[in-house]
Amino acid sequence: MAFKLFNRNPDQPEMSFIDHLEALRWHIVRSVLAVVVVAIFVFIKIDWIFDNIIAGPIHSNFVSYTALCKFGRAIHIGDALCMQSVDSLKLQTTTFGSQFLSSITIAFIGGFIVAFPYIFWEFWRFVKPALSPKELKSSRGAIFWVTFFFLLGIAFGYFLLAPFTFSFLWNYRLGVAGILETRPTLDDYIENLTDILIGSGIAFQLPLISYVLTSIGLVTPSFLRIYRKYAYVAILIIAAVITPSPDWMSQTIVALPLFILYEISIRISSRVMKRREKRDKEEWS
Repeated sequence: MAFKLFNRNPDQPEMSFIDHLEALRWHIVRSVLAVVVVAIFVFIKIDWIFDNIIAGPIHSNFVSYTALCKFGRAIHIGDALCMQSVDSLKLQTTTFGSQFLSSITIAFIGGFIVAFPYIFWEFWRFVKPALSPKELKSSRGAIFWVTFFFLLGIAFGYFLLAPFTFSFLWNYRLGVAGILETRPTLDDYIENLTDILIGSGIAFQLPLISYVLTSIGLVTPSFLRIYRKYAYVAILIIAAVITPSPDWMSQTIVALPLFILYEISIRISSRVMKRREKRDKEEWS
């Protein structure tokens, strides 16, 4: 029995449910192989990657620390953008296999991030036959934009959120007696860094989510405008928690990209809504 739900393109032959499962299996297999291939390369170069990339945000000479400090002095606001030093931070492992298992974790996380464009391309190849010609036309460039915003979010998380977060958390002290000592583990550091990077990559999909939700009628531009003030308050709270100091400049650096993404989402939603209204008029005329 064929399922037309999975194939709305008249130019494509209809496939059975089992055929779709088989196709999905091979898309998943090829995606996993892409991750594994990149992961193997990362594992081979794990020492260099750990020293220069993974541990970058906790090095005092990391590009974000030096660049933001120089920028703050250049615009005559002193050391407002200079983050506190993390030179004394040392990671520890508590089991014999921690470093080896962490190397494997780093390899597969790096493999997923690098192979993400190919993974989404495989996903798109599976979904594409189910789209109508109109949907295909409106989704043109989806692979590029999803990849672009994902990698942009990864870069934002790595160069801004991660340094701010680790600098703040490492230098935060509870009490004044000095009886507490922070001893972060390697697993804890990798977990936090992964959450920041993947979370930022997903958060930067906001314009695309707005596009999709508006296209199917769940969100309107007026809805996004009405709740803009609440969204801005939430963004400011997040920025205040993440930034290492309460000055407005450092909070702005973190919050500004999220403000811009929200405004871009409203513009995209408006364009999609106008396109839908124009299409509906043409269909009824």
